Amino acid sequence: MLLLGIDTSGKVASAALFDADKEIFLGENSLYTQKTHSQVIMPTAKALIEQTGKKISDIDAIAVAKGPGSYTGLRIGVAAVKAMGFALNCKCCGVSTLEAIAYNNIAYVGTICSVMAARGDLVYTQIYKSNGYELEYICEEKLISRDELAEMLAFNGTSVLLCGDDAANFFTTYRSPMFNIAPPHGRLQNACGVCLGAMSKEFVSADELEVSYLQKVKAEKDLESKNKIQGVKK
Repeated sequence: MLLLGIDTSGKVASAALFDADKEIFLGENSLYTQKTHSQVIMPTAKALIEQTGKKISDIDAIAVAKGPGSYTGLRIGVAAVKAMGFALNCKCCGVSTLEAIAYNNIAYVGTICSVMAARGDLVYTQIYKSNGYELEYICEEKLISRDELAEMLAFNGTSVLLCGDDAANFFTTYRSPMFNIAPPHGRLQNACGVCLGAMSKEFVSADELEVSYLQKVKAEKDLESKNKIQGVKK
């Protein structure tokens, strides 16, 4: 199976092409960019496919980081994958951004904690157990404060590898001999992790692909606030 991976959940626009039968990455393009992902991701994926000597019609399935992450970035990535899925009539897969980042560090044997900055003092996080090839969930995805995460890791009682865009900040704030930090290339989003994460997931049709925000989008919050105000007035 030839699998195209896409990640637009953060500052990085990334595409990877994975030969699942041979377990070989044919190529990967990543760009840390200030541009809108809608300007970058499709040209990036197109260039990758051409560079590997493949055609878009050769793609058997597409995986995408479904969240958490940037609201706009996630919508762009999922929308692009849905469009390609419909056009190519191929299956799709949504992979947790946190899980994909952990898979970027799959060679680490032990506990891996993905930590991404959310808003204020909150972070998106999930903790995994790695055997060097597969991940096992220790807890569900959470939106919690940094202090709560530090407490969770302390109770875990084992050394842990920190990865994600807030890993360096967390590592510096809560210095502990139990904390190790992933190298720079293992901290940020990368479509290779999306591909690896997808291999243990169920592939679905393009119209079933959905974003997972982990927290309410601004429109939902504004609507709730408006409804509360109207309720008070009544």
